[in-house]
Amino acid sequence: MNFRPLHDRVLVKRVEAEEKTVGGIIIPDTVKEKPMEGEVVAVGSGSRNETGTILPLDVKAGDRILFGKWSGTEIRIDGTDFIVMKESDIMGIMNSKAA
Repeated sequence: MNFRPLHDRVLVKRVEAEEKTVGGIIIPDTVKEKPMEGEVVAVGSGSRNETGTILPLDVKAGDRILFGKWSGTEIRIDGTDFIVMKESDIMGIMNSKAA
């Protein structure tokens, strides 16, 4: 992929939602909500503070994150959908056990 986010931006691939409920009911595409969970694909170098020092981001490529429903900007690269968002739009990192 030829895309690298700048500064405090993060490239995220949305994790697909389950197609069935726990009870076995199949959810049609027309009523599915976009998942608010994703995997970080790439991160920028970090933001600068008042003195010009670069502050590294807390997330890294491969982290599974939760973000707001309307966070970021949706883009398509090489036929795959991604979201570019600021690190501040990320609500948290999921533990590997929970994922």
